[in-house]
Amino acid sequence: MATQFNNPRQIARDLLRNSVSNNLWLENQQFVTRCREGLQQHPIAVHSTIQALNRGSFGLDAMQKIHLDYRHAIVQIFTDALLMAQVQSRQLERKLAPGTKMYARFLLTLNTLDEFGFKPGIDRNGYYRGNPLEAHYPLYERVLDEFGVSVNERKTYIYSPQANRVRAFLEDAYSDFASVVALLAVAERVVVLFSAPLRENAKVIGIETGTGYYLNHGTSDDLQAEADDDTHEDDLWYVLMQAISPNEYAGITYLCERYCDLWVDFWNTQMLILEQQVKEKVTA
Repeated sequence: MATQFNNPRQIARDLLRNSVSNNLWLENQQFVTRCREGLQQHPIAVHSTIQALNRGSFGLDAMQKIHLDYRHAIVQIFTDALLMAQVQSRQLERKLAPGTKMYARFLLTLNTLDEFGFKPGIDRNGYYRGNPLEAHYPLYERVLDEFGVSVNERKTYIYSPQANRVRAFLEDAYSDFASVVALLAVAERVVVLFSAPLRENAKVIGIETGTGYYLNHGTSDDLQAEADDDTHEDDLWYVLMQAISPNEYAGITYLCERYCDLWVDFWNTQMLILEQQVKEKVTA
């Protein structure tokens, strides 16, 4: 039978599904559904910063600070975490059939390719399309350029304790495959929640959002973006459903909820910037 190469995402998901017993898959699927429903009810999903950003409430100085903190909390280390998930998928070899870890790695790679600046399709030489200048982290640095943040300011900026905690929490999960995958899925949800509002506020202060970082972040149905963060989130939950057993449910639930709590603290801190901005206007 000829090997199929079309629709790689679905091929990988099907292989993940068939790599564990039907009963375990269904149990894990039900757990992930409960976990995702819980995240939808978490305060992070309705944080007041979302509305404030959508209204364009933050001025240039505030947006500079928010973007520097956000850069530290997640943008700088997102691909680090993805690559750690790739490496730690070796833990699957202890409980699954030989070679099965590659199904997870394949699906994770679809996210990694987007992050690294590859584009779907074949170039004029019949090779992959892509450019590292279009990798998401460099694109974010160009947003900071547009905000007028110098390289020295980026190096010397004192990050909020909350940004440090968000970053450290993900970094501390690098040694465990299921943990880092679950937190990456939550991180994608945070990106989905806040990318479009950040883009809207950036527009208000004159930042170009029709290209670059903000064009590449958001949901697959966002007409203002060419993004797939929701699809990548789904992929990560699929990978998790292959990886876990019922005895891990409580630990994964705690990690996801705690990570969301830390993100609430992070955005609470950004709202304090807005409150200070309003006070300065009143006293000016």
